[in-house]
Amino acid sequence: MVLVKVLSYNIRSMRDDTDALARVIQACEPDLVLIQEAPRFFRWRKKLARLASAAGLVVLTGGGTAAGPAILCNLRVTVERTEDVLLPLTPGRHRRGFATAVVRIGGARLGVLSCHLSLQKDERYDQAGMLLDRLAGMGVEHAVAGGDLNDRPTGPAFSRVADSLQDCWATSPTGGEVTWTRTEPHRRIDAIFATKGIEVRGCGVPLDLPGITETDLRAATDHLPVLATLDIPVS
Repeated sequence: MVLVKVLSYNIRSMRDDTDALARVIQACEPDLVLIQEAPRFFRWRKKLARLASAAGLVVLTGGGTAAGPAILCNLRVTVERTEDVLLPLTPGRHRRGFATAVVRIGGARLGVLSCHLSLQKDERYDQAGMLLDRLAGMGVEHAVAGGDLNDRPTGPAFSRVADSLQDCWATSPTGGEVTWTRTEPHRRIDAIFATKGIEVRGCGVPLDLPGITETDLRAATDHLPVLATLDIPVS
């Protein structure tokens, strides 16, 4: 088994305190960061690279080319392949996409997907199915997916994903549960999921890690991060 730390974080296009954002990410010591609402427009690559560097990471894939989702990683991660996927566009609605990659970490081979699902119920449910189809088509035995689902655990889109994958917080809750909003958190709409063969050691909002303060969590963005500690079987 290989221990891997995965962080999922909606960063609201880096419109808040980016120094606080970098401090939160760095304090979590993640191997992989599944970003939502990465910068998508003017000089978005430079902005995302600057955040990654400040947190001691590198950009793996995504950003503007995935309509917002992105993946960052540390130097433990060897990249096998990446693919940014744009989902079908409903006229008048926001473009959505997936940032995906297949990586190797210390002998484990892992599919990775970052998502930000629609605000519209029917479209969100369809996109949850596309997420599962994308993971199934990656050609890997083990995979993680994470992001802002814009749905509660009892909602149809969230449930559709959780019926096929482990909802990591429900499997092994550690830290806080609710992720939105930062000032008055009352909903869990951000989550990390894992395929069945992965052992979840713990998952939740990192509230008591050294280096993470409530001030930084409130200043960084309008969501709270989700951190999962996972044991991935060696391929």
